Amino acid sequence: MDSFVKGLEDEEEQDSSEEETEDISARRAIDAPVAELYLPSLPKHFRRPILVHREPSEFHKAKDDCLRCIHNALLQSQWQRAAELMVSYLELLESTNWARQREGSEEIWKIGTEIMQQHPESSVQEASHFADRMKNLGVIKYLKVSLEHAFHLLCNGFLEEAYQDLSLAESWRYGELSLAQEKERKLIQGYRGLLDYYKWLKKRTDMLEHDEDSYARTSVQQEVDRLYQQAKDCLKEIIKIPGVWDPFVTCYVDMLEHYEEFEEARETLHEYAYNSKFPSNPNAHVFFYQFLKRRGEPKKAQISALQILHELVPSHELMLEFYTMLSKSDKNKHHKKCLKVIFSVLDFAGWKENVKAWHCLAKQIVEILQNTDKQLDWLRKEWSARKDWWPSFHFSLHLAKQNWQENEDLVYEKTLVAGILLGKDSKYSKYIIQQSNKARKKNIKPLKKFLKEHSWVSLRLSDV
Repeated sequence: MDSFVKGLEDEEEQDSSEEETEDISARRAIDAPVAELYLPSLPKHFRRPILVHREPSEFHKAKDDCLRCIHNALLQSQWQRAAELMVSYLELLESTNWARQREGSEEIWKIGTEIMQQHPESSVQEASHFADRMKNLGVIKYLKVSLEHAFHLLCNGFLEEAYQDLSLAESWRYGELSLAQEKERKLIQGYRGLLDYYKWLKKRTDMLEHDEDSYARTSVQQEVDRLYQQAKDCLKEIIKIPGVWDPFVTCYVDMLEHYEEFEEARETLHEYAYNSKFPSNPNAHVFFYQFLKRRGEPKKAQISALQILHELVPSHELMLEFYTMLSKSDKNKHHKKCLKVIFSVLDFAGWKENVKAWHCLAKQIVEILQNTDKQLDWLRKEWSARKDWWPSFHFSLHLAKQNWQENEDLVYEKTLVAGILLGKDSKYSKYIIQQSNKARKKNIKPLKKFLKEHSWVSLRLSDV
């Protein structure tokens, strides 16, 4: 509904003064340019044709005013008023012009559907009757009307009715118009596949209630296999088309894994994630990584999948898993990468108070200080890109006071990081240490000692 209302708002802002003429010949006559005025002394870009414009008639003004009133009623959820205005609007739509009839039928469908679905006294049966009328009113929108009505039925719990509606729409044929709506047909087929998948899940659960060798269980098993094949055929078709098909892909892969068709599942997820014809989709890499993890595939393949996810969404929740995986590696390049990963995570506000993320960064910094100067260069590189904005973003005095009141575990992790990166200039560390001394916290002494021993680090990090 939000997208529909937004469309109404955009449509209301458009200038309603320009209207189509009643027939094609009249339009050509009106829109035809008058011969342009030619002056040799003028540059070519000043020679513009002059268009003749005819003012809209009082009839058209009345129609537009009525439509605007309906829009306002919809935006204010005044469903009864919108329904009453709709009756008046229908009387104004009588026209012999084909373009106007087509435009009018689409307006009736969109506005009428919104009223029927939202009106407190409307029923599902009435909405279904209206949808059937709309399908016949404008066959050019037949499949879209069918799909939207199926959604409405599903939202109201009419699963079987929605399934029948989608099946009927899938078999619909109307000459060239049905060919022009092939994309909508694939979408309808895909959603029918989702409903088959839902039924398949339900039947699987029902099957567990019967004894293993019983006739009833055998009968249910046959039904489960039939639904699996139906859902598989439908879902397989839609996920071949370049697009974002997350729910379709996950359901398809779930069925394949259940029947232990792991190779096809892997191929499907790999294609969905890496095929250049498909739009960039972080979820595709999440699905592929989760599959690799479930199958216990080599860490190299898992790291490769998460690496792309890191490039697309550096703040993704799986980045802590990525960090842990890299930190356990024996390769230097992976240790360097895990420092970059954890810094990138903390660049985002959603991670500001995540204790685990700060613990990972604190731990990584401690390990770097215990190793070679080369690893200190890694830290310098990451900090140099953040030293201008991280102090106010993470280590302000205001945040120190707030964190001290709300999360003791968080403040000690951040104090270590701030003390190393900013040294004695860290307002955050100073405040936390002062408060800890006042509260006589025992765990502050080793932290103070560590920061004092490594007070030289901040100076090294500031070197260019």
